[in-house]
Amino acid sequence: MPLKRHFKEFRNRLIVCVITLLITSIVGFFLYKPVMAFLIKLVSDLGGIINFGSAIAPLDVMIRVSLWIGMVLAAPMFIWQIWAFIVPGLLRKEKRLTISFMSAAIPLFLLGVALGIYVIPHALRFFLSLTPDNAGNIILVNDFLPFVTRLTIAFGIAMVLPVGMVGLNVAGILPAKSILKHWRITVFLITVFSAIAAPGGDALSMFFIAGPMLVLFIAATFFCWVLDRRRAKREAKARVAGPSEVEAPRTVSAPKGSDDL
Repeated sequence: MPLKRHFKEFRNRLIVCVITLLITSIVGFFLYKPVMAFLIKLVSDLGGIINFGSAIAPLDVMIRVSLWIGMVLAAPMFIWQIWAFIVPGLLRKEKRLTISFMSAAIPLFLLGVALGIYVIPHALRFFLSLTPDNAGNIILVNDFLPFVTRLTIAFGIAMVLPVGMVGLNVAGILPAKSILKHWRITVFLITVFSAIAAPGGDALSMFFIAGPMLVLFIAATFFCWVLDRRRAKREAKARVAGPSEVEAPRTVSAPKGSDDL
């Protein structure tokens, strides 16, 4: 495919993603009130109060929450469009394998978002427990929303990345030896990602994000190592069986050559 067609394909996929995000954000607009009521209840149950701070803040919050809901709902389409953009360059066997990994990536992303929502009240409980006696917690909504959105999206991405590692390994692009060789760089990148994704840059949020990512990274590395061992055994059997199949015609053709001479 020429480079111009690659750009055209990328543009078309991007347009589909934008349209999907627009539709899911409209759905998010109708889900705004129950979702916001749930988030406010999380804070109020812990003794905090959400403060909007200004008269126009509710409109801004409505748009941001709708976009956040839209991004979560549109994530399966985003993953699929990435797959559809890559798939023309893969072999038929790799396409079948990638479909299975994409099928796993979508529920894992949603599971990561759910895990992030589960972590939110525990993180809030820890932070609010540090409040001195005879003091209250009035939390600005502009500080609270990034805490929620970044934490949930980060957990979703963290759950998908190991699937990508295994997919690249199955395709023969990322062997386990390379992963183990550069594990220090990977751990550093996970730490940097956790620091960027952590709301407010606090250590506890970084731990909540980096911890599961490291566990999943270790599990994916082990799985890649097992796949590499199986692949090596198959290749060894093929090398052992190969010479016998090649030498067989030679033993038959040799007598014919001697008669001609």
